[in-house]
Amino acid sequence: MAGGWTRDGGVQEQIDASIQDAVKTARSRLAAGESRTHCEECEAPIPEARRRAVPGVRFCIDCQARFEREQQRSLAGYNRRGSKDSQLR
Repeated sequence: MAGGWTRDGGVQEQIDASIQDAVKTARSRLAAGESRTHCEECEAPIPEARRRAVPGVRFCIDCQARFEREQQRSLAGYNRRGSKDSQLR
């Protein structure tokens, strides 16, 4: 049952679309191809175990963690479909 201005199933469709967008974004960020032997950012050697575990790895663990933190900050608070409160106004 939908309420307000939404039709039946509209809210679930928004949730599904958000999940699909997140999965697509995550897959696009996965590295592919041959792993680097040295970090693209700091030139530190990348251990063989990491290169085998993460195909297409480009960064050492420290630089990868920094990169992911920066990505999280840039995506924080982003909701292209609007919050529930904005839809009620």
